[in-house]
Amino acid sequence: MSAKFICHKDYAEIKPVNVFFKEMKCKKVVNPIDLVNRHILFRKKCSIYDFKNAVLHITADDYYKLYINGKFVTQGPSPCYSCGYFYNEIDVSKYLKKGENTFAVHTYYQGLINRVWVSGDLRQMMYFKLILDGKETLVSDTDWKCAIHTGYTECGKFGYDTQFAECYDSASAECKFYLPEFDDSSWENAEIYKNADYTLIPQPTKQLDIYHIYPVKTDNIEGGFRLDFGREAVGYIYAEAKGKKGDTVILRYGEELNDDGSVRYNMRCNCNYEEKWMLSGETDILMQYDYKAFRYAEILIPSGTEVKNIKMTVRHYPYEEKAEYITENEDLKKIIRLCADTVKYGTQEQYLDCPTREKGQYLGDVSIAARAHTVLTGDTTMMKKAVSEFCRSTFICKGMMAVSSSSLMQEIADYSLQFPSQLIWLYSIDKDIEFLRYAEPYATGIYEYFKEYMRDDGLIEGVTEKWNLVDWPQNLRDNYDFPLTKPIGPGVHNVLNAFWFGFLSDLDEIYKILGKSTTGITEKVKKSFIKTFYCEKTGLFSDSPETTHSAIQSNILPLLFGIGTEDEALKARLINFIKEKGLSTAGVYIAYFALAALVKNGERKLAEEMATDKRCWMKMISEGATTVFEAWGKDEKWNTSLCHPWATAPAIVFAEGVRPY
Repeated sequence: MSAKFICHKDYAEIKPVNVFFKEMKCKKVVNPIDLVNRHILFRKKCSIYDFKNAVLHITADDYYKLYINGKFVTQGPSPCYSCGYFYNEIDVSKYLKKGENTFAVHTYYQGLINRVWVSGDLRQMMYFKLILDGKETLVSDTDWKCAIHTGYTECGKFGYDTQFAECYDSASAECKFYLPEFDDSSWENAEIYKNADYTLIPQPTKQLDIYHIYPVKTDNIEGGFRLDFGREAVGYIYAEAKGKKGDTVILRYGEELNDDGSVRYNMRCNCNYEEKWMLSGETDILMQYDYKAFRYAEILIPSGTEVKNIKMTVRHYPYEEKAEYITENEDLKKIIRLCADTVKYGTQEQYLDCPTREKGQYLGDVSIAARAHTVLTGDTTMMKKAVSEFCRSTFICKGMMAVSSSSLMQEIADYSLQFPSQLIWLYSIDKDIEFLRYAEPYATGIYEYFKEYMRDDGLIEGVTEKWNLVDWPQNLRDNYDFPLTKPIGPGVHNVLNAFWFGFLSDLDEIYKILGKSTTGITEKVKKSFIKTFYCEKTGLFSDSPETTHSAIQSNILPLLFGIGTEDEALKARLINFIKEKGLSTAGVYIAYFALAALVKNGERKLAEEMATDKRCWMKMISEGATTVFEAWGKDEKWNTSLCHPWATAPAIVFAEGVRPY
């Protein structure tokens, strides 16, 4: 008995489409319209008798939700590449019974090119292996029944093709597919996915926590209800309704309210959170599949329709807070709480850039969100998984991708250069030398990649294949005086080379721990950086050798990495410059490096003062934040998301006994 990769017949013969390219050379990939947004169901009955232990191995492409004997069990897997495709190992003993058991799997193939999954590649499958007391008892094969769920259709898209807005029809023939008594006799048999090229590996992280919360406030409005769940969270609405067959319930969600008190469902973060639910005439249950991030909801119902038991199905990675923070500053306590809640809800199967318009994992998120999550929980498992996923991304580019386990190709030079610091920081937490040894060749690969851009003096320039970020959004770069176009303009600039020096310093530290020879160029690069970017006129570091302008970003990183700070007078000028500028001059992203630099240089009190400045995190709180924003205020970016874990730096740098960077 051997488990097979099974699929719907429409995908059985299709060869996978290549979605992996260098960003600047990306080709447009569009799936046939009849093969996208497909909800594909699999069912199987099996008689089971005496057993002690029941373990299930299950996965699907893109995603699955599992039901056993009519009860929801779990969902997954985490987004992944076919060369390291995750399966979930689950103890299902409590869901089984003696006699006939019904297994139903609701899979989903999205077919869009985005940051969420490796989709759009026309790979669709389900894999299932039930092991009772060490013996394979039920596996995925062509005896499974399969059908398209016709109850899910599109009513728009969210974000940057991030997901389809769902129109769910409770009158569809498949709406009760998960129940044991459901009649699947008209379904066809599943087929073998003939072009399966997966290398299955066990997902190292836990299954999501999934539970319900009820609104803290419900208001009657014209035509329905307005709900406030008390805080922003991640999930979807559960509700029960009874009305006329064909009647449509409108569902709207938002992170905030409009001035008139209505839910702002056309959100500032580029998501139009409106969906539909069509009723069957019987008592219906809303079965939403994909998730959103929201605090408020409006449910608009036709006359004569009854809707009840409304709640939010919340989902996030299991979270148990263990970090210690010692401070008498009440504002800082509020900020750390804000950061902790953001990390809790923003960590799903991955560290999400934001759980609204993008729902993807950036390498820069490993620098901030992953560190914050690890500090808060004391658990390195999720961060190691993220690091490993970015290691696997190097089959696309040795210099590492900026987004992992997705079909949207994005490359950011600044993020790649932070990779060794992530490894060293992880090692400082748990001293796992084997993981460091595993990841080191990938850091070395990045080193070899950037050496191709190295000048005779050791500095790098002309990294045109990858975006040079510096800071984000653009209007919070403190007028950084260098053309940050795509591709970047000619010449050499400060921030990328500061990260290059930091990269080399951390890589050398890794090599020393592993007993290897260092790069031998780190001190040369340091001297060249000072020679090229230090401005005698201002006594600070300039953005490029062609300007005397000194952005805050150009002076944060030298302080963090110790470039020229052997000179106490220069170090003092850098600290004072950052203090005078203030964090609000820059973005929430670079603010992490600023706070880490101050704490590293013995300026914790100043770091606390700057973090609690009314123009920074306290501004978010004053604007009603329950999770941190993408920028200091709602209106400081043209499409600000109001749940953005890359702004959780205080949870890292103010924790007791933790390396700040």
